[in-house]
Amino acid sequence: MSSLPGIGKRTALRLVLNLLSRENAEVKRFTEALLKLKEEICNCEKCYNISDTPVCSICSDSKRDHSIICVVEDIRDVIAIENTMQFRGVYHVLGGIISPMDGIGPADLKIEELIKRVEQGDCHEIIMALPASMEGDTTNFYIFRRLKDFSVTVSTIARGIAVGGELEYADEITLGRSIINRMPLENTIGIRK
Repeated sequence: MSSLPGIGKRTALRLVLNLLSRENAEVKRFTEALLKLKEEICNCEKCYNISDTPVCSICSDSKRDHSIICVVEDIRDVIAIENTMQFRGVYHVLGGIISPMDGIGPADLKIEELIKRVEQGDCHEIIMALPASMEGDTTNFYIFRRLKDFSVTVSTIARGIAVGGELEYADEITLGRSIINRMPLENTIGIRK
């Protein structure tokens, strides 16, 4: 179990000892559930999110705005955005970001599949929701360049100081972007003119 991400040797030992103390039927149900998970969960044919059907519940939801696609690195980002209950478009999961140091190039990601979705002409905005890192910015720029010939708006999620964050603890890049991408105060607190 220590080969799983986030589980060290001591945690793995605690898990194994716990499983050994359980009834055989309970361990069998747990094992069968893991096997069922591996056999029945797949990637959505449209967005590459995880799903138990060929097309995920988000892509098959007719109430969502299919003309807005939010591009994310992986499933954890879909979950994080969905938890906000603020986004009503659909997603495109790249399966990573461009990282030459890790041997990950554009061909290793679901970028061509995104381009094909845009080519279909139903999309009017792509929201880039990738990490605020050199690799994330590289991936943003690569995709932006690939989409320049299409009549689609490419935007990125806002970056800046976290709510409740202290300026003295913010890194220079985040603070600088927050200054450059400032917005009128009435847009942030609901003041009407």
